[in-house]
Amino acid sequence: MTPSKQEILVQAAECFMEQGFHATSIDDVARRLGATKGRIYHHYASKIDLFFEVHREGMRLLFEAVEPARKLEGDGVTVLAAMLRAHAVAVLRHHTFESVVAQGVQMHRFGATTPSQRQTLDELIASRDRFEKLFKDQAAAARRDGSLAADADLSIAVKTLLGGIQWSLIWYRPEADADEHARERLAEAMVRTLVEGIRARPERACAAAPTKGKARSAAGSGLT
Repeated sequence: MTPSKQEILVQAAECFMEQGFHATSIDDVARRLGATKGRIYHHYASKIDLFFEVHREGMRLLFEAVEPARKLEGDGVTVLAAMLRAHAVAVLRHHTFESVVAQGVQMHRFGATTPSQRQTLDELIASRDRFEKLFKDQAAAARRDGSLAADADLSIAVKTLLGGIQWSLIWYRPEADADEHARERLAEAMVRTLVEGIRARPERACAAAPTKGKARSAAGSGLT
């Protein structure tokens, strides 16, 4: 049985995640597939073309996961949190593909590529920028309806939220936690922790401000 394009992408993503782009060869992917190099070259002209296609698939999976959450009803932050949960579950579920997306970002920033490869990378990064804009637009809607802190910097907030989820590519070990419900619980915990920092809250300035007596006490104790 010959491997389908999807099977090639799955195994290539595993290889690229484990070994990195430069250390991975078409031979490695073929061995993992139990196929010949010719079967891979039938679909992809080179290793970089295969890498780019894995990157595209990783982005497609993210858009596919987040799109339904954008259509949910609720205040702005509730919808934003749903989008982030969907994103987090997708990153955990498709760990290998999303690791390749992260490698592609680094390649775009630091890699030595040909003009043609650079153009493809630019297109892939533009796709990631469009993905980020979905969250920026939703964060802006949340600020307008008052569910997101009025003084939140939207760009910093969204980059921090997405970056917190993206960091799971470093510490998450899918082989130790293959249960889908466990992934969903982990995604929920991650997003709850992240979103609470930007959610609008009633003013608590009076409660937070120290009284004169407390201020003197703190000064006398040597606290700064």
